[in-house]
Amino acid sequence: MIKERIVIVFILLALVSIPTTLLAVPSGKSITWEGGGQGTVKFEGHEHAKKGYKCESCHPSLFQKKKGSAKMTMDLLNQGKFCGACHDGNTAFSTSNPKKCHECHKTKNKHHDKKGKHHD
Repeated sequence: MIKERIVIVFILLALVSIPTTLLAVPSGKSITWEGGGQGTVKFEGHEHAKKGYKCESCHPSLFQKKKGSAKMTMDLLNQGKFCGACHDGNTAFSTSNPKKCHECHKTKNKHHDKKGKHHD
């Protein structure tokens, strides 16, 4: 009986000590970046999941799970790093396509409806 309680306490302590803030995007959530002055970039996990991608599709091969570890730039994306590994114009729209900037970068003055039409 005492051994079981010790094991339970140990498990609870281990769970409490896991720093959940290290996870960039908890299940079903989103994460945003400032977007380098081009408008906020928001990654929606569920949008990618609808297309069949799982966390393991990008973690840890393209992104570490530690928040803030990805120092992304458009140059790196256009070289096929980070999001650019899939957003290459073949698998998904290209990060270098100037007509697709709005797909990732959202500004306060502009928005798009569900069909992708631009509105001021």
